[in-house]
Amino acid sequence: MKFVIIGGGIGGLTMGIFLHKKGADVVVNERALNVPVGGNAFLMHAEGVSILKELSSGFNPKAIPGKFIDQFSLRKPSDEEIKFQKLDPWQCIKRKDIVEFLYTLLPSEKIIHGRVFSHFLYKNEKVIAAVFRNGDIEYGDIFIGADGGNSHVRSAIFGETNFTPIEVKEVVGLMQNKELSARLGNRFTKFQHDKKSISFGVIPSSESEVVWYIQYDPNIMDVEENNPAAMKMFCTELLKDFPDLVQEILEAEDYTSTYIWHTKDFDLLPSFHKNNVVLIGDAAHLALPFTSAGTTNALVDAHTLQSLLMGKEDIETAFQKYHKLRAEHIAKQIQLGRDIKKDFLNPASRNEDEMVIPLITRQERAIKNSKKPKDISILYFTDPICSTCWVIQPQLRKLQLEYGKHVSIEYKMGGLLPSWDNFNRYGITKPSDVATHWEEVCSFYEMPINQNIWLEDPLPSSYPPSIAFKAAQIQDTGKAVLFLRRIREMVFLEKKNIIKKEFLYAAAYDVGLDAARLIRDLEGKAQGMFREDLILADLLKVKVLPTLFFSNREGIQLALNGYQPYESFEEILAQLLPGIKKSKFNTSAAFLFEQFQSMTSKEFSFLRGENEVESRYVLTRLLNENKIAQFESPSGNMWINNFNAAEEKIA
Repeated sequence: MKFVIIGGGIGGLTMGIFLHKKGADVVVNERALNVPVGGNAFLMHAEGVSILKELSSGFNPKAIPGKFIDQFSLRKPSDEEIKFQKLDPWQCIKRKDIVEFLYTLLPSEKIIHGRVFSHFLYKNEKVIAAVFRNGDIEYGDIFIGADGGNSHVRSAIFGETNFTPIEVKEVVGLMQNKELSARLGNRFTKFQHDKKSISFGVIPSSESEVVWYIQYDPNIMDVEENNPAAMKMFCTELLKDFPDLVQEILEAEDYTSTYIWHTKDFDLLPSFHKNNVVLIGDAAHLALPFTSAGTTNALVDAHTLQSLLMGKEDIETAFQKYHKLRAEHIAKQIQLGRDIKKDFLNPASRNEDEMVIPLITRQERAIKNSKKPKDISILYFTDPICSTCWVIQPQLRKLQLEYGKHVSIEYKMGGLLPSWDNFNRYGITKPSDVATHWEEVCSFYEMPINQNIWLEDPLPSSYPPSIAFKAAQIQDTGKAVLFLRRIREMVFLEKKNIIKKEFLYAAAYDVGLDAARLIRDLEGKAQGMFREDLILADLLKVKVLPTLFFSNREGIQLALNGYQPYESFEEILAQLLPGIKKSKFNTSAAFLFEQFQSMTSKEFSFLRGENEVESRYVLTRLLNENKIAQFESPSGNMWINNFNAAEEKIA
């Protein structure tokens, strides 16, 4: 069976490489006379990068090009930061580099240049050959259209495409600037006008180059001539209100390679094939560039389709499954692009806090509260600096693993330390008293605690980090739990004063929250939410932290106060839900570190049900294998998940 691919861009080359590796007879037909290296750069999701690695296995080519991007900063023209968030992760790659990379993976005789598609030849309603404008004819059995958004193959099998009107245009440029690339680091920085439909983005694409772009409503201003002088004048005038970084880039650019992209899309096709002709990439589906998904989608299409074609099913079934596997995801991306465009064109209606950042995907490890009510709900009153709340972490984590199907936990702040003015709680009246108390707690419960913060940089109150937790809950209740864990690690192990916004900002970023928004909410809505927690704690007569109220569906309520062994948690669950059964969980290190990105030695041994000597042996081995990292504290260590990085290195 012979496969004829029309279009030698990223999708077409990827398809050709996969088929060739599996021994198929394949030819890639490219319209350009030489290697097509036009275009500037784009963002590719980790899913696309993994496909490139699979493609190159066994070929030992040069490293996959591009620069890893894992931060996103959204700012106003005033340079005020609106959002700052961790990305899940992307790579910025020059189109030229990725095409040349793919060319190294396919024998040159499999690629024929100078072939511009004209039409198909048919026999009994099936295509038997592709005809090109230079008169060449390529016969085959299956024809794959990978010729981009303006696909002639798509028009040949489905007729003319109804594109959406062009309402947003994009200017794209690429420039050499080693110093700027280093300054930007791994960050995608975007400036969005708060009153006009104009934005500017800049992303490092290598150690020495950056790609920049402007998205704009042509009704505001447009440019007719596509020459360097006219383009510079247009960009400078359009972005005259934007900050110094933007002006620096516009001044340094020579505009010889900049171009204007007329953005458009079309509705999802009911099928990606007709008889023995099938489409992939932008030829099959086109989303607006706001989603930054085009290149990754082309790679995923090729990967999905080749696996089906090389399977045991007939061609028609393979094509139908291909559409079924891809259509729902693509439809969501098309709609997402349209939703973001609508917001972009209506800046007055935009809510800064709710602005969609399509590059960000939820971390799988985020603890999500199910919409379906659980059998038992727990109202948990805690505080970021409560040492007893820290030492019951092993119990709560085991509860999550064994009884998570039956139990939900709602976190409330208890307000442990308003200030040191007239403070007296169980004999603690000053910061040095806390240091002594923490040392005793650490020794007795075997959870690492560095008490020196109370001697070197004592916290004046626990209210600011408590309010920060409420600010995290505004964004995502699951990630808020991760945020609470992170600031506890900072104060109990890393000796960081978590009243300081710089540490709250960093913790929010670490767990995938929008750090800039958290700092804004800290001064606003979160304060009212914190006061509501304190009022509720007072109504429920919460005197000790932690306090956990357990309630079943019949309204029966039981409570646990202070430190309690795990058996006490189980006893209450059994009283509220007779016959409750715990789930068995995987105690392997890989599973536990997937569930909990960081663990103390105590937590690790507790969850595995083994003594500390056995755990220390396992943890040391994992550390030597680079599968975990270690944070050393005077009173004990914390271990951080590095399994994915270790596997990446091996791969």
